[in-house]
Amino acid sequence: MPLAFPNAAPLAQVVGIAPALAIGIGAIGPGLGVGLIGAAALFAIARNPQAAPQIQLNMIIAIAFAEAIGIYALVVALILKLVP
Repeated sequence: MPLAFPNAAPLAQVVGIAPALAIGIGAIGPGLGVGLIGAAALFAIARNPQAAPQIQLNMIIAIAFAEAIGIYALVVALILKLVP
C-alpha cells in the first residue's frame, strides 16, 4: 500500500520514512545486545559469585559499547530528519 503523498516523487516518500526506519532498526541491535550481555553476566555470577565485581565491571563496559551503537542510530535519524 503506497504512502498518501499523491504529488510527491517516490524518493520524497522514502526520505520521509527514513528517520523512523533508522532509529527503529538501529535500536534492535543494542536492545538485543544489552539483554544478552545482562543474561551472560547473571549466569557467570551465578556460577562464580566471588568474581562478581570483575564481571560487573566488564558487563558495564560492554553495555556502554552496545548503547553507543543505539546513540549513533539516533544521531543518524536526527540528521535525516532535521537536515534538508
